[in-house]
Amino acid sequence: MQKIIFWGNAYAQKLLKSIKAGSSFILVLAMIFCSIHSVFAAENGGSAYLGGNEDFMSGALPGPGFYPIVYAFHYTADELMDSNGDKVPVDFDLDVTGTTFRFIYVSDMTLFGASVGWHAIIPVLDTEFNDASTTGLGDIEVSAMILGWHLSKNFHLIGALDIWLPVGEYSVDDPAKIGRNYWTVAPVIAPTYISNTGFEISAKLQYLINFENSDTDYTTGHEFICDYTVGQHFGRWMFGLNGMLYLQSTDDEDSGDDIGNKGKAFSIGPAIQYNYKNMFFNAKVQFDTNVENRPKGEKFWFKFMYAF
Repeated sequence: MQKIIFWGNAYAQKLLKSIKAGSSFILVLAMIFCSIHSVFAAENGGSAYLGGNEDFMSGALPGPGFYPIVYAFHYTADELMDSNGDKVPVDFDLDVTGTTFRFIYVSDMTLFGASVGWHAIIPVLDTEFNDASTTGLGDIEVSAMILGWHLSKNFHLIGALDIWLPVGEYSVDDPAKIGRNYWTVAPVIAPTYISNTGFEISAKLQYLINFENSDTDYTTGHEFICDYTVGQHFGRWMFGLNGMLYLQSTDDEDSGDDIGNKGKAFSIGPAIQYNYKNMFFNAKVQFDTNVENRPKGEKFWFKFMYAF
């Protein structure tokens, strides 16, 4: 079971009481980092990182080994929100279905007291936007070095630098484009706290620095994205609340001119995970709220990991 460190009524009451504390925790972390096109934050209203991807034990790097993970998800949205959080009166229908393959390798090396690993994330996506649709390879995400510290039996920490390679399917004239056609670099910090009784607070914080799209001369503003989880472990089972906080910290630029369009969003929903021997099964749902300059919708996830 150590390999899947990666990731009652009394217990239920305890979990509910923890939600308020967990929300405060996320807000503190956020303070640390702190036409249709006209109301989109980020080019085409999306981001290199979907948000809400990670959940239980996201700050705990597993022991040496090879860990393939499959993320299957569906995102659907039929509302586009403006800068006041009001629905824009336009036809808007977005559906994204994807299968993402993540390959993690953790070596037996140590650096600065941390375990050393690498990963690559390869998404295959099907996007439908109004009457247009595109299926193909998305932008690939890699990290040349992941550092994982097990500071105590209760507190774990991961640091990394992720890079998105603009190799995904892209055409300026395709409204259902999959790739973003620009490079993105993001420093990542992921802490996990788990008590002796199995109460967990985890987060993955990253600050996305986006470069210019050479085909459109558009530069998406920098983005802070925090995946969070507040939950409880019951033997092989984990239950909790999970989602993301999205805050765009700088304006979008069009041909070098600031045009505003800062976006924000918060999502929340239930998450469950079952650990079995050297694998786990994970399912969750996330509902967008407090959305500005972005689509508002729901995400449905299924995740599977097998440890070699």
